[in-house]
Amino acid sequence: MKFIFITGSSGFVGKNIIASFESRYLFNKYNKEELFDIQDEIVLHFAGKAHDVKNVSDPYEYYAVNTELTKIIFDKFLKSNSSVFIILSSVKAAADKIDVPLNEDHIPDPITHYGKSKLLAEQYILSKQIPKGKRVYILRPCMIHGPGNKGNLNLLYNIVRNGLPWPLGAFENKRSFCSIDNLCFIINELINNEDIPSGIYNVADDEPIATNDLIKLIAVSQGKRHHIWNLPKSIIILLSKVGDFFKLPLNSERLNKLTETYIVSNNKIITAINKPLPLSAKEGLMKTLNSFNTNVK
Repeated sequence: MKFIFITGSSGFVGKNIIASFESRYLFNKYNKEELFDIQDEIVLHFAGKAHDVKNVSDPYEYYAVNTELTKIIFDKFLKSNSSVFIILSSVKAAADKIDVPLNEDHIPDPITHYGKSKLLAEQYILSKQIPKGKRVYILRPCMIHGPGNKGNLNLLYNIVRNGLPWPLGAFENKRSFCSIDNLCFIINELINNEDIPSGIYNVADDEPIATNDLIKLIAVSQGKRHHIWNLPKSIIILLSKVGDFFKLPLNSERLNKLTETYIVSNNKIITAINKPLPLSAKEGLMKTLNSFNTNVK
């Protein structure tokens, strides 16, 4: 069995990785209250400060966790005998908004403190000389989902479950998602395939999904009819600005997340592992949505 040093073990990705890998790997979990050295073969650095759509977080928290903690973990990796380092960054380290499918050649231009803190961590890693025999992978996933997932998927699920109409039908978009199963598959391939070169890799399901189509999938998962309203965009945008002022669930940033087109190319990672992903985008989403059905029963 191989030994893995993992940070962020209590987070969504960490829990799923441990559940998926525990029959083949032994885990040592990072504890911020304890002094530590890394003596494991593999380092999975998943700890991070997530993006706060309500904009109430102190910007310092992003840099303290996403940037400075990464420096500490990575320096210890470089001094250790570990052979593989995998960090979860984010597509938002590259761009908050895109007009064309995002690939790894995009010159990073993050706007938020979240994206900037992730990019600084990436730049620190890339600034270091990687010793022979070590491999370093910076993964930029788009929105990760799976059983137990919370966030915008859960918000959309509750809208349909409560019989409410989806009022944003006038917004035409497509965006990429990342199934936790596909992410676990990719991480396993990176660990075990020494031929995959170090570098930055976008991680996404193969097909982007429109939000209106996602509403339809949610309705199918619940055995219900979907209700999509095409309200004027100008009215919705005005309501989101009111939400900014009164700190309501629908604010400008959340509206943008729900309606923006954000397509992420996974060509580089798929070419590198030379294997198809286990789940299609729709299969992964249906698995996530069906888990919501189980939880509400």
